[in-house]
Amino acid sequence: GRAAATARRHWLITVLLLAGLVLRALSLAAYQPALLYIDSLKYLFGAWPGNDPLGYNVILKVLLAGGDLNTVAVLQHLVGLAMAVILYLLLLRRGAPRWLAALAAAPILLDAYQVQIEQTIMPDVWFEALIVAGLALLLWRPGPGPWLIAAGGLALGASAPVAQVGQILIVPALVYLLIVVPGWRRKLVGAVVLCVAFVVPIAGFSIREYVVAHQFSLAPAAGSTIYGRLAESADCATLNLPPYERAVCPPRALAIRLGPDGLVHNPASPDHTYVAPPGHTHGEVIRNFEHRVITQQPLRVIAGVLSDAARLFELHRVTSTGDTPISRWQFQTSYPTYGTSIFLSRDHTIMLGLQFAASGGPVQVRPLPAAMGGRATVDRPLAAFLRGYQRRGGYTPGPLLALATLAGLAGAILALADSLASARRRGFLSAHQRHLALACLLIFGSAVAVLLASDLFEFSWRYQLPALVTLPPAGALGLALLGSLLRRRTPEGHPKGRNGAVRADSPAPAGRDQADGQGSSPQPLPHPAD
Repeated sequence: GRAAATARRHWLITVLLLAGLVLRALSLAAYQPALLYIDSLKYLFGAWPGNDPLGYNVILKVLLAGGDLNTVAVLQHLVGLAMAVILYLLLLRRGAPRWLAALAAAPILLDAYQVQIEQTIMPDVWFEALIVAGLALLLWRPGPGPWLIAAGGLALGASAPVAQVGQILIVPALVYLLIVVPGWRRKLVGAVVLCVAFVVPIAGFSIREYVVAHQFSLAPAAGSTIYGRLAESADCATLNLPPYERAVCPPRALAIRLGPDGLVHNPASPDHTYVAPPGHTHGEVIRNFEHRVITQQPLRVIAGVLSDAARLFELHRVTSTGDTPISRWQFQTSYPTYGTSIFLSRDHTIMLGLQFAASGGPVQVRPLPAAMGGRATVDRPLAAFLRGYQRRGGYTPGPLLALATLAGLAGAILALADSLASARRRGFLSAHQRHLALACLLIFGSAVAVLLASDLFEFSWRYQLPALVTLPPAGALGLALLGSLLRRRTPEGHPKGRNGAVRADSPAPAGRDQADGQGSSPQPLPHPAD
């Protein structure tokens, strides 16, 4: 009946959802109880936490209270499917055609790197989900009220304890609100509500860390992770440094070989081998070096970040010199192990080497508790299929993401231009086009913010995953907007064009904007007065 009619009407997203469901079912069947990564140990057992906040611990405690690691993987896969549905519905509400909204959700459903991270005990899918939730809440109505603003701010703020880079998301959200909320008094109230809601989960988690670790911070154990990017970008020959600081500037060959990640974590890095002279501490020297690179060679740092950011658009996904190996995020035909941190016993029990002290200390070898899953099993034919799918094109092509970026950029620019023109009562977008443009601005701005903030520290294919939930939807909105503008082009001197669309400088009659949807999406809600 009704469900079948809905499925027929939304046939493309239905097919894509079924394909995404099949990929996730195969992943669950191929690997039991779930995939583990080195960092999984700190989230599960409190092993040395390193540089990341531990908000994922809270999620795991709730899920593991009534299940095992397979339960976590199942729920993470369901979250992946839910994100696709939410984005599809959001794009329809904003006036995008059904086919374009479905294609925007396809990368989340079909990208094997997304499916692999959902199968892994890692926080990435929850970070993506909180971004999607925050954006959907802020965009659900063209003029969000205080409750939607507060809920959106809470969701975006909650992303930061899961992945600290989420703190940057307040910037595009605040810009969006200041544009979309009418009247300076309401703008101020909305901005305050957003900022307070955004800060609440961050402050709450920092207080928790203060109680536990006596440090008010999202990640009390974090070191100077920006050192890797700055040391890799620096030109030591022209950098003005005091003699005792020169040793922390690595030779160019070493910097290229280790890359930003290795310069932070590899024992061969100057960050590990350097011994500060009397009267100075190691941390002080490193901070001074970082300051000198930023102030003396900012263009080299910017060029390094942008060069890595552009790699998202490459046709193939490969490991470059200095990268974290991409194989860590690829399906394997056997259960993945990591030296003495994660390995298998003869009976395939998952063995863990846990180190709790930040300075090193003894390694405690324990089996994975049976209640969590205990033994590792891999269905080799299914694992081989998933690996082949992933390595032979089962991921979002870089050129497609580049197209989405260009379309999203165009939509964001048009949104800003129309907002500036509207302030002088010369807005050139119709209400329908404004819905598309402003949604594009927020989603595209969030994509740029979170991806560049990640690349500021280091490039990792894992850190590019938020692109899947931001760039394709922003690109779809941008393309829908550009298509609407092309359809509404009018001959000079005529109040209406050939398709009956109203000229940009003429008031739009009621109901006229529905022509752009071509009958393929629900009507967008009325836009508040400018």
